[in-house]
Amino acid sequence: MKKKMLLLNTTVLLGLGGVLSTPAYASTIEDMESQKSQIQNQRQDVQSNIKAASDELTRLQAEQDQMKAQLERLTLAEEENNKKAQKTEADIKETSKQVEQLQKEIKLLQEKLEKRNDILKDRARSLQESGGNVEYLQVLLGSSSFSDFVDRALAVSTIVDADRGILKETKNMQDELKTKQADVKSKLASLEDMKAELDEMTVQLAAQKKQKDALAKELKDKEAKNEELKASLQAKDSSLANEQSTLEQNIKDQKAAEEAARKAAEQAAEEAVKKAAEQAQKAAAAPAEKADSSSAKAEAPKASSNDVAPTSAPAPKASNVVTVGNRWIGNSAYVFGGGRSQSDINHGLFDCSSFVHWAYAQVGVNLGPLGSVSTETLKHAGTQVSSSQMQPGDLVFFDTYKKDGHVGIYVGGGKFIGAQSSTGVAIANMSSGYWKQKFNGRVVRI
Repeated sequence: MKKKMLLLNTTVLLGLGGVLSTPAYASTIEDMESQKSQIQNQRQDVQSNIKAASDELTRLQAEQDQMKAQLERLTLAEEENNKKAQKTEADIKETSKQVEQLQKEIKLLQEKLEKRNDILKDRARSLQESGGNVEYLQVLLGSSSFSDFVDRALAVSTIVDADRGILKETKNMQDELKTKQADVKSKLASLEDMKAELDEMTVQLAAQKKQKDALAKELKDKEAKNEELKASLQAKDSSLANEQSTLEQNIKDQKAAEEAARKAAEQAAEEAVKKAAEQAQKAAAAPAEKADSSSAKAEAPKASSNDVAPTSAPAPKASNVVTVGNRWIGNSAYVFGGGRSQSDINHGLFDCSSFVHWAYAQVGVNLGPLGSVSTETLKHAGTQVSSSQMQPGDLVFFDTYKKDGHVGIYVGGGKFIGAQSSTGVAIANMSSGYWKQKFNGRVVRI
């Protein structure tokens, strides 16, 4: 009887084990878990790309801030250069009027001098024909009385003084003529320099406007492109998130159904064991043995998430005049006459000579009053040396719109740093191209 009871219980338990281990949903859940894992991997890739795009946006934002600051400088430089151009045009008109007036005055003086020359020629001819001062002596000796003598003497004195006055007046007119001619020559030279400078400013204004427009377009294009990329990646991530959420819900529902089926099978098995035991008790002649059945309940291990959270990356002094100006590269603009006030310097607005003055001031060298610094004052500020002996820190000069019209600081390797009209402060090559052609060989060592 005990053997029969053992066999019955074993049969029931084997039946229960078969119900509990039935893989009714295993393949479906496994497939969904696999899909979920794939989606999570895709999301990690997309999120990594989004982070890269966000980092790029941060970098671009810093670059854009720098570009906006440069745009502001270029706009300010354009305004200042426009003012300078307008003033130069006004100066040219005023100087032209002065030259025109001086030329009229010179013409009148020349006409007066010609008349004076004729008068003096006649007087000289008269004196020569009368034997010089003899005529005056005869006038005095031919007097009829002392009173007549006095009258004649006064008349002769008046004539001599008149001759003397004519000569003195003529000399003054000649001196005035020379002064006015020299003044005209100087003003004409100044006029030529102003016209050359105005032409240079006109070219510079066009270049600055072109540079500003290109910079604004580049800024806008970069911003739009990166925003579009980020929006696309965020849309992809949102789509994958929806797929992942749907799969997770399906997996949850499937597991709930499996758990309900497992509990139902377990309950049915328990009832079957109970029923078999009752039947066995009835069949047994001996007193019923109480059988304790224990069933080991194994809980299926819960799925653990292996998602890996993305980790975030942890978040001048110039030694000499050659490098002290590097801070302005890409952060400055060229302005004719700029760099002579603290406001201009704060905004990075220089011309070539004011930049050189500023750079030397940073290393404790004073190149004279800032307000009057120019290429002319700088070329006399130190000792001229041969271009073959040129070394870093020397001033180098170029013939641009005029002789010695541009100056920079030699940095070595055939290059110099200076405030260029097309770029603002920048390092340029003087061993080839434009600057090689314009270098006039003048080198000044401070």
